[in-house]
Amino acid sequence: MNLTLIETVWSGAGVRRDVLLVLAGSILTALSAQVAIPLPFSPVPVTGQTFAVLLVGAVLGSRLGALSMFAYLAEGAAGLPVFAGGHGTLLWMLGPTGGYLAGFVVAAYVTGWLCEHGWDRRLPTALAAMLLGNAAIYALGLPWLAHYVGTANVVALGLAPFIAGDVAKIVLAGLALPAAWKFVR
Repeated sequence: MNLTLIETVWSGAGVRRDVLLVLAGSILTALSAQVAIPLPFSPVPVTGQTFAVLLVGAVLGSRLGALSMFAYLAEGAAGLPVFAGGHGTLLWMLGPTGGYLAGFVVAAYVTGWLCEHGWDRRLPTALAAMLLGNAAIYALGLPWLAHYVGTANVVALGLAPFIAGDVAKIVLAGLALPAAWKFVR
């Protein structure tokens, strides 16, 4: 297993470092959630969250990346306005976007695990890691959303409008990783 980008830059693992990194990842995700474009036809907005989730997982690795997303969800459940549009309650988490939110934990873990195994060193594998992480978000988000919009409508309301933006976010995050490794080296 390879070192993650953050382990390469900031050696000397410790509880304080890990807590700081987990909180930094949750804050980055919360800030990216505020970049939100509501879609009048869908209960799911376009946000910058997936970019942050994938990047946090890739940079922090599977364990810290997933813990960062757990922290993000805990902040929202506690009522902090960390979700899209400044929302933040446990009730909000149980709404139409709840599956996507749960998918963030899995996506950060999957992306982080792949990057721990060197997928973030080259553009093709970095893009593949981001794509698989993004797929994890949809794997949890779409079935959950289907409870609210119906199975027949879930692709039109929860997937199709987001593909172009997700491709752009995946490419940006995928390009960032090999470039960061070149800078670190």
